[in-house]
Amino acid sequence: MHWNVFGTDWHLFGDLAALAFVALVLFAAGVFRYVQRLQNRPPLPISEGLGARKAVLAKVRKREPLSAQELEFAARVISDQRSPLAFCIPAAIFSLGCFYVLGSLEQLHGATPSERTFLGVIPMLGAFNVTAQLVRAAKLKKRLPAAVDEADEETE
Repeated sequence: MHWNVFGTDWHLFGDLAALAFVALVLFAAGVFRYVQRLQNRPPLPISEGLGARKAVLAKVRKREPLSAQELEFAARVISDQRSPLAFCIPAAIFSLGCFYVLGSLEQLHGATPSERTFLGVIPMLGAFNVTAQLVRAAKLKKRLPAAVDEADEETE
């Protein structure tokens, strides 16, 4: 959109697209650091199985007793998903969608936008879904100590 207000040329959508790109680069750096940190850790034996994460987190949600290995794995998964760097993943996806939409709007120069312009909304909605999943898993931290107590009672 080309605005001429008070004698200045404004390229609002272009400026916002540039800002979204800078945010995308910063969040991508956070994602890189987060993944690098996860890869540098030695894996737990239980984590090698298919569906182990889902099964262990389901046990924590239902407050079922956990073995010591499952408890360690659950604590690690929950702490990983509570990390602020984990939220860089949906933020980078959202920034990518913003960059696409705003860049497309800038290229139109005031013409009527088409459906292609708003394809960037799809990753934005996906970013909300990823954020909700991370928040849902982070809430399991409250249930983890109860699972620890039950595991201790079962071993005695």
